[in-house]
Amino acid sequence: MKIHRLLAVPRALRLVLTAPLLLLMLLSVFPVSASAAKKIIFDTDPGTDDALALMLALNSAELDVRAITVVPGNVTADMGLENALRMVSLAKRCDIPVAAGARHPLFQKLITAEFWHGKNGLANIELPASKCKVDARFGPDLIIQLVHESPHEITLVPVGPLTNIALAVEKDPSIVPLVKEVILMGGSISGGNVNAAAEANIYNDPEAAQVVFQAGWPLTMVGLEVGDKALFTRHYLDELAKTHGPINDFISAVLKYLVDLSAQFGSPGSPMYDPSAVAVAIDPTLVKTQAMHVDVETRGEFTRGETVGNRRGYIERNVLHDDRYVIEGADKVEPNAKVCVDVDADRFLQLFVARIRGK
Repeated sequence: MKIHRLLAVPRALRLVLTAPLLLLMLLSVFPVSASAAKKIIFDTDPGTDDALALMLALNSAELDVRAITVVPGNVTADMGLENALRMVSLAKRCDIPVAAGARHPLFQKLITAEFWHGKNGLANIELPASKCKVDARFGPDLIIQLVHESPHEITLVPVGPLTNIALAVEKDPSIVPLVKEVILMGGSISGGNVNAAAEANIYNDPEAAQVVFQAGWPLTMVGLEVGDKALFTRHYLDELAKTHGPINDFISAVLKYLVDLSAQFGSPGSPMYDPSAVAVAIDPTLVKTQAMHVDVETRGEFTRGETVGNRRGYIERNVLHDDRYVIEGADKVEPNAKVCVDVDADRFLQLFVARIRGK
């Protein structure tokens, strides 16, 4: 359109026509800031699948990892801290504070899982000694500090037992309304993976998990329903192996270990448990969720650690009359979590492979 013709157009229409052009010019001069990335605190018990999750987070521009806090679970607190430091060093991200947290669950003995993760927790792969130094702050205290420094901006992404998160809440409940959201890997509404009822992260500290679920903040539960459907098979392993680099080769080796281990138990691929929470933080459209009230069983002989989701949204009201209870109504139960019930598995796995390959 020539200038004189544009000037002949009514002023309001000229604004409509030129607005997109002006927007493009502004974007070229003022590109989207990195501060738009989602600020996360990554709480972890490294852990093979924790390694996958951490490297996915560090390789995704949508996420700004503000701190890594370590909790015992897959391995001891000391080994987990060493693993976290070595991985952050491998990724050349010594700018991220890595802090030690709790040394044991709130009320039970620690259960470690070298059987699944290898003697060192990282598929028996020996990474170079870390060039990064541990942060002197206690993990839960670091969580509290960062939340207060960036109110309504921090997303907590715990992918291990929830001990550190519970300790932070217990020490300073005022952080709850200041946390933007919690996206946790843990739980199940369709049976467990350590026994018939419980998922490993919740089973390793049920009391801490109950504190976290009942805290009152926006919470998304990324449980076994996601990881069990998103299986990392040899097909994806072959795709990942097409490129090389320190992170790429490390993650390929970890996944080969996990795929081979899964094959021993009759599975065609390795469940992508911990990376699923990071993937949901990157792109929530990867999953379908259902709002539920979730409680954590802390006393059952066969169900300790089970996440019990109320799918119907109410409970019967039983009132004692003489020697019996009479159902006199149904009381509404408010949801406290968005529970992931399905996942676009291939899109998630393709995202993971692309990010680890640096694309």
